[in-house]
Amino acid sequence: MKKKRIFLVDDHRMILDGLQSLLENDDHFETAGTYTSAAEAIKYIDSLKPDFIITDISMPGMNGIEFTAEVKKKYPHIKIIALTMSGDAGMIEEMTAAGISGYVLKNTGRKELKESLEKVSSGEMFYSTEAAAAMLMALRQQKKLREEEEKAHLTPREKEIIKLIAQEYSNAMIAESLFISERTVETHRKNIFRKTNTKNIVGLIKYAMEHKLI
Repeated sequence: MKKKRIFLVDDHRMILDGLQSLLENDDHFETAGTYTSAAEAIKYIDSLKPDFIITDISMPGMNGIEFTAEVKKKYPHIKIIALTMSGDAGMIEEMTAAGISGYVLKNTGRKELKESLEKVSSGEMFYSTEAAAAMLMALRQQKKLREEEEKAHLTPREKEIIKLIAQEYSNAMIAESLFISERTVETHRKNIFRKTNTKNIVGLIKYAMEHKLI
């Protein structure tokens, strides 16, 4: 059976050597090239025709997110697995949106790396245990924030005023901007603090950032 060809991309040569060693003498996969930059790897895709790319995310020049998006745009058939130190849910979401098929942390061993390749090869998505846990936690947090926002029942006008408060507008400036009286602004502010269960502007801005109101 013909082996699947893999590009390894990481700005640390030691990581590349370690990955190459893990894949050495494998029955199903072989290293087709090792590259210390995404820009360098892209140059050889046409000639070496990899089936897979295992890439880091944080690299100088073109990062892993940009690299993944570029490769998937030109070569949608190539499967990409992110191999990184970061288990941040936001990073996982960005890489998934860019087009990866797998996300594995660098503390993985040969067994999990092989599992990721086999799963992705069969058309499945693969996330390491830590990455899957981070995504689950983020989803729960998003659900909690949505529930809090729905419970608050902020009106469009109140959300508008929150944005102006975040821009350090005074009551007079908000009134002038929205063509309402300062007394009406003050009433809105009291309602906003009550609904968001915040006591000062710092707390309100924190709430607004967490709920993506600003």
